Amino acid sequence: MSAEPRINDRIRVPEVRLVGPSGEQVGIVPLAKALELAQEYDLDLVEVAATARPPVCKLMDYGKFKYESAMKAREARKNQAHTVIKEMKLRPKIDPHDYDTKKGHVVRFLKQGDKVKITIMFRGREQSRPELGFRLLQRLAEDVQELGFIESNPKQDGRNMIMVLGPHKKKTEAMAEAREAQAARKAGRQPHSEDEQVEDEQTEAHDEQAVAEQDAPEAG
Repeated sequence: MSAEPRINDRIRVPEVRLVGPSGEQVGIVPLAKALELAQEYDLDLVEVAATARPPVCKLMDYGKFKYESAMKAREARKNQAHTVIKEMKLRPKIDPHDYDTKKGHVVRFLKQGDKVKITIMFRGREQSRPELGFRLLQRLAEDVQELGFIESNPKQDGRNMIMVLGPHKKKTEAMAEAREAQAARKAGRQPHSEDEQVEDEQTEAHDEQAVAEQDAPEAG
């Protein structure tokens, strides 16, 4: 079934329920009369409710209508925000400095409104100590609970243990705040807090660094 409505001579019914250019109800009229009115107004007769009995048709500038609809759809796609799933990999015996670094990346991802998949990688004898991974995941979830929540509880997946954290803040809200912070910088105003100052100074390069670090092999 075509998504394009039938217009003008493509409408093949004996009569239609006609709606005028300003949305006024004209009533049920013969198709020939509706087409005649369309010519008088220099507009198109567009079938807007094909399943109605009789079908509902409206007088409009169909070319202008299609253009405006396309612009609205483009704007909607532009403003649409998709939640991205980031991934952070940890070892069960991670040292404190590396943990703080990885946690910092998780914090930033959650602030951006993204989900984070946390993967604990077990090697060798570590596989016999799954509780180490579980405790680490629980600790991380507690450390970032103000920004995110456990969307998928820790579960074993082969040699790995996986947990998914979801952001409290929607992606659209995070993007709006980022735009406000950018506008504030352009206006010469300082962010409200030191945390915002640090956050504003971070760029996409940090995300690339996070990906590089999580893919790099860890010692111990």
